[in-house]
Amino acid sequence: MPVPLYQAKADFFRMLGHPVRIRVLELLQDGPQPVHRLLAAIGVEAPALSQQLAVLRRSGIVVSRREGPTVVYALAGGDVADLMRAARRILTEVLTGQGELLAELRGTGDLPAAPEEHPAGRAVGAGR
Repeated sequence: MPVPLYQAKADFFRMLGHPVRIRVLELLQDGPQPVHRLLAAIGVEAPALSQQLAVLRRSGIVVSRREGPTVVYALAGGDVADLMRAARRILTEVLTGQGELLAELRGTGDLPAAPEEHPAGRAVGAGR
């Protein structure tokens, strides 16, 4: 029985739902990158990155090729870069709207100011 399109989309977005995978896709928007450069930019252990690259490769949104001892990754198509740019625009709009709402609520007194930060890193009055 075929999977409904909405289910396939949900599965696709679930596959994207890992910070390392998102960061890899962001970095690959600038062009193909060798694994060592991805490791340096992301700052995770090699096995963790390898696992996330395998998920992206199996999904078909990144491709890899070997150049001597180095493996180079690239986006499989321009649509993935478009998706990442669209996600950034949407997130920016959402966060901007939230920031404006918070400012408005603080200005009307409906929302208390952010708690003062204690030198030990806890908000003053925060539970222990």
